[in-house]
Amino acid sequence: MTSLAEKLTDIVGQIFEDHDLPRDLGAVRVSDRPDLAQFQCNGAMAAARIAKKNPREIASAIVETLKDNNIFDSIDIAGPGFINLNLTSEAIQNHLHTLAQNSRMHAKTYANGETLIVDYVGANIAKAMHAGHIRPTIIGDCIKRIMAFAGYKALGDVHLGDWGLPIGQIISAFELSNPEWAYFDDNFAGNYPIDPPFEYSDLERIYPEASNACKADKDRMALAQAATAKLQDGHAGYIALWKHFLTLSKAHIKSNTDSMNVHFEIWKGEADVNDLIPPIAEDLKSSGILYESDGAWVIDVKQDSDKKELPPLIYYKSNGAVTYGTTDLATIYDRKNLYGDLARIIYVVDKRQNLHFEQVFRAAAKAGYTEDNSLELHHIGFGTLNGADGKPFKTRSGELPRFDMLVSDARQKARDRIAEANLATEFSDDEKEDIARKVAMAALKFTDLLNQPHMDYVFDLDRMSSFEGKTGPYLLYQAVRINSLLRKAKDQDIATSDNTPLLLGENDTPLALILCQFPDVFDLTYRTLSPHYLCDHAYSLAQEFSRFYAKCHILSEEDETLRLSRLRLCEITRTQLGLCLSLLGIDVPDRM
Repeated sequence: MTSLAEKLTDIVGQIFEDHDLPRDLGAVRVSDRPDLAQFQCNGAMAAARIAKKNPREIASAIVETLKDNNIFDSIDIAGPGFINLNLTSEAIQNHLHTLAQNSRMHAKTYANGETLIVDYVGANIAKAMHAGHIRPTIIGDCIKRIMAFAGYKALGDVHLGDWGLPIGQIISAFELSNPEWAYFDDNFAGNYPIDPPFEYSDLERIYPEASNACKADKDRMALAQAATAKLQDGHAGYIALWKHFLTLSKAHIKSNTDSMNVHFEIWKGEADVNDLIPPIAEDLKSSGILYESDGAWVIDVKQDSDKKELPPLIYYKSNGAVTYGTTDLATIYDRKNLYGDLARIIYVVDKRQNLHFEQVFRAAAKAGYTEDNSLELHHIGFGTLNGADGKPFKTRSGELPRFDMLVSDARQKARDRIAEANLATEFSDDEKEDIARKVAMAALKFTDLLNQPHMDYVFDLDRMSSFEGKTGPYLLYQAVRINSLLRKAKDQDIATSDNTPLLLGENDTPLALILCQFPDVFDLTYRTLSPHYLCDHAYSLAQEFSRFYAKCHILSEEDETLRLSRLRLCEITRTQLGLCLSLLGIDVPDRM
């Protein structure tokens, strides 16, 4: 089944074609002026240039033929040749009835179980997650949900930063303060401790201290570089120490992402491709793709169509060190070999890395990893989380706020909002806390996803946690309102079925029309990888339901047929709103 707009496009497009005009000029979309019409077609203007006729003359010819179709209640021409279309109630009812029978609300599928990897968060081990990780966590999880709904086997990869100089800085700091540890004895032949001799909080403290010391003292930096080289060469003690870092860090990252109901199928990092880097280099050298330049080994990625110079991807620096470009290229190679049906990799990474990913993607293409477009690579570059001053969000001390503190602050704000609204007053403490968690997540996720990913936005808990306006909590409130209504209907033994007739009047039709838009909205969201379209639809749906609820009797309606029709409309609305929120990663409480 197609969407209403697609169905109308087929009808109007055929008529344009029958008039010897391009079929695509018959494209129909939801009207910009719902006060004038439900749908519109603007193709007559473009057709006029082709046919060398007045656009109203062409529009009149199209309309004259359209009048023969009984799905239209009214058709008229506005302005220079805009065709306004209104459907009969019966046509909308029939379409919505069919839509509601389908668990996907007739959203298309675009894949048949092929593997897709979403690479997001990218947290560094031994460092606390901070505000900068909030956006990729939210956006990446939403993209994964959307792509899974689209038909892919969607896997999330946290892609840890676990194999560079920062690790060497921490190891060298531990060695200076604890030289007696077995990890630093090159002659040690026993078993290293199973449990680390430090806590994760120690890592959080030591990393910034070690980093600052290395910046201030070239000798300390030399120690860190030497430790990094020994680690990457396989020094047993350093490897054992690094594994402690990894175990503690994974638990820290998992605790943070779990608190957002975000989960990963793949927990790999840069270290996992370390052994692949040399053989890949030899293969690229033999094919002439990787060549030496001023002591470094590089891959030329410029193209004739480039309007500005694009520097080569550096595979090996002149000192033999690898780069992020190296590990990212090796990771593509690794993923392609691990997943034979890998169709796409989507990276959710800061937009300031646009150049980096352009280099990596072009290098992957030259290496043959995306040959014949068998593997599609895409970078979603996200903007920053800003404070009220428009600058990147920081604490009073000038540091990025911790991830867990932002989540904690959001939950406290949700508790305050629930108390202010006098909600959940008779519920148990556990249920109140569950509601506060869901309200907090709705506030954080909806506000972020409502913005286009590349845009910066102001982090304002007061605004985003409100139960009024274009916010996540507002959507939850409307969903819970429908839940309450449906419970009352059940208590009164008022029941609908899939075959309950829909009777649409003046106050019911706008809600029905918005429900019919979902297939088009999901298609646009999927094609652009932009969840804000889904957010806009969910808000429009909630807002229109609120108007419908205020204007129409539902359970109090005396006409039984109309009562059941409106109750069925509520059920469809609740299903679709729940589907939208689920795709956004937002859970709905049963009551508030």
